[in-house]
Amino acid sequence: MFRRFLNMLSLFGSVGTLVCCALPTLFVALGMGATVAGAVSTFPQLVWLSERKAYLFVGCAFLLTIAGWMQWRARNEPCPLDPKLAAACGSARKWSLGVYLGSLALFAVGVFFAYLGPMLLF
Repeated sequence: MFRRFLNMLSLFGSVGTLVCCALPTLFVALGMGATVAGAVSTFPQLVWLSERKAYLFVGCAFLLTIAGWMQWRARNEPCPLDPKLAAACGSARKWSLGVYLGSLALFAVGVFFAYLGPMLLF
């Protein structure tokens, strides 16, 4: 249960890195600066989040590290003997791993557009 919560929290953090940094950079690079201006005027909290992006990325990396450690630790835990519960256990493990890997992918995209992309493109 705690592992699922950490995976969802890491997914939330990864999406936060996309919203604050990756998507605005991508939109500006594609010539859609008006879209970014409209989003910032609608959600002024994006400016506050972008100003503190280092804290966001460090916090998200911390959560992803803890979630990855818990995934690694739980990889060989036994499932119940009841066939229905065993199937649910296996399905939950697959979903949990999928959410974690998706979070890692979103985080990597966010890091690229927030830190690496601007150095390479400009």
